Amino acid sequence: MADTLHRTPLTRERILLAAVALADAAGIQALSMRNLAQDLGVVPMALYKHVANKDELLDGMIDVVVGEIDPPRDDLDWKRSVRLRILSARQMLLRHPWAPLAIESRNMATMAVLSYLDSVVATLRAGGFSTDLAHHVMHAMGSRVLGFSQELFDASRRVGQTGAADADPPAAMPPEITTRFPHLAEIAAAAAHDDGSVVGSGCDDQFEFEFAVDLLLDGIERLRQQGWTSARHTRRAA
Repeated sequence: MADTLHRTPLTRERILLAAVALADAAGIQALSMRNLAQDLGVVPMALYKHVANKDELLDGMIDVVVGEIDPPRDDLDWKRSVRLRILSARQMLLRHPWAPLAIESRNMATMAVLSYLDSVVATLRAGGFSTDLAHHVMHAMGSRVLGFSQELFDASRRVGQTGAADADPPAAMPPEITTRFPHLAEIAAAAAHDDGSVVGSGCDDQFEFEFAVDLLLDGIERLRQQGWTSARHTRRAA
């Protein structure tokens, strides 16, 4: 009776934190409702009072770890603010190496991911970027903005629960999402669209690819002109 009275109540937050800890320790492949219930000392059915299924569990786990990314710094210029947040996202992924695959596996970004991306666009806009330029910059950065290197907007790279590539384009943002994340909605309509794109009514893939390549090449040329070396950069960072 005493053990029952003093047992920690099962909550959604406790379940999500335990799921994150399990994935951190054993990998995302070890995550199951049965294993999670065992770690929590409950029967598997008890979990379903707080999470409907494994998909909802994964969404919640993603939101937990994305919530670890540092908030924007209003006292910095856009470049330093965005860079610090990307590096913070990178550190989050180092703590949770399962997260990139989990993020990429979702058919739609979670609320925390959308909130984070929306805030990055807000920083760009506040830094003087036009809606059009912010749109293409987000494409160029891709999933680097979340700390890893995959194409953030390429639906053909998303892998579902079955392990097969999901080629279906994402649906248009519902009205409640566009209201909640106005900066993402703004850039979504900023550029000419290409019906042949892998994202359906999304963006011109060839243009976005060339834009990113040109951006990288311009930056590389600038470094070449400066006589950049990794040793010099490392000493300055230290």
